[in-house]
Amino acid sequence: MDLYEYQARELFRDHGVPVLGGAIATTPAQAREVAAELFNAGSSLVVVKAQVKTGGRGKAGGVKLARSEAEAEQRASEILGMDIKGHTVRTVLIADGAEIDSEFYFSILLDRAERRYLAMCSREGGMDIETLAKERPEALARVAIDPLIGLSGDVVASIVEAAGFEPGSTADRIAEVITRLWEVFTAEDATLVEVNPLVLTTDGTVLALDGKVTLDDNAAFRHSEHAALKDTADVDPLEARAKEVGLNYVRLTGEVGVLGNGAGLVMSTLDVVAGAGERHGGMRPANFLDLGGGSSAQVMATGLETVASDPQVRAILVNVFGGITSCDTVAQGIVTAVGSLEDFDKPIVVRLDGNNAEPARRILAEAALPGVTIVETMDGAADVVTEIAHSAQNAQNAHGAYDTDRQGA
Repeated sequence: MDLYEYQARELFRDHGVPVLGGAIATTPAQAREVAAELFNAGSSLVVVKAQVKTGGRGKAGGVKLARSEAEAEQRASEILGMDIKGHTVRTVLIADGAEIDSEFYFSILLDRAERRYLAMCSREGGMDIETLAKERPEALARVAIDPLIGLSGDVVASIVEAAGFEPGSTADRIAEVITRLWEVFTAEDATLVEVNPLVLTTDGTVLALDGKVTLDDNAAFRHSEHAALKDTADVDPLEARAKEVGLNYVRLTGEVGVLGNGAGLVMSTLDVVAGAGERHGGMRPANFLDLGGGSSAQVMATGLETVASDPQVRAILVNVFGGITSCDTVAQGIVTAVGSLEDFDKPIVVRLDGNNAEPARRILAEAALPGVTIVETMDGAADVVTEIAHSAQNAQNAHGAYDTDRQGA
């Protein structure tokens, strides 16, 4: 789970990482109120920052300075509602400003390829850290962290030294903040903790001016408090509904609904559908849905209902290799779903192989469900379903054009 900056800053504060004061606002009027509190407390400058889960806010105009309450309100009105890389800004953070002497970069992440943690640090922080890493990789220190040892004092010292900080008070302060950030990383079960920029102010204070944190969902059972950090406004309603009934469902942007048993098979099906779709109007997978290895007929019915309820879906492919889940169970689930759903009009292409495939095909043949087509191979099923989806898309477009013509007449 990715956190917003203001949530990351709260975690930082809880673990002793130095951050500046501030609060969030969802309207320009609220931004004015927050700014007023900060100015009354002695601030001479505030920063209005878009709260979106993506980078590049500064370049997109999502970070603006304000030196008065009225200016903070105006800046918030300019930022709220912005689109930043496909993310709509619904919240802004009004934070204290700082007199910056130097900007640095620091992050800790889970290096899955090497099965360890990785710390990265640079004396050159700011908006273009990605460019720095690409064009001048020597300026970004990378230090491996053994999970069995953790971030010992010696490792912290090696990070600071590798980044090029001269021994002294600044290096010591940065080392202290790095230690605190490691505490955030481990105590909160994070897979990423990033600060860009980590700054040295003109009075010699080291501060985390920004924060990016990704929490490991697999550790959620250890952190009931993390549930409050979830942003329900950004959760796709279909994904939320599927999760409630225990389905592994991810919504995509295509027109062909996909159901299968086993993540590997479903991923392969997505690839095959995408390839077949290139021959049929560019049809693409509309979702990932793994029914699991021991799915019942009811699970099959629930999954089919979930996929069919997506308005962008023009046709559905059910691709199952019978193992623990026998094909006749899947077939019965299809019959149950189609029979129980009112006004079900999505064409279904079914490919069944493996355990009890023949009895499953007989069940579907005897049910004679309208719009259900049985295809023996995965490639053949993908070709048929994308062709059907393309035809349905064309029919929908033609119907829309006809309605427009009638309205014009």
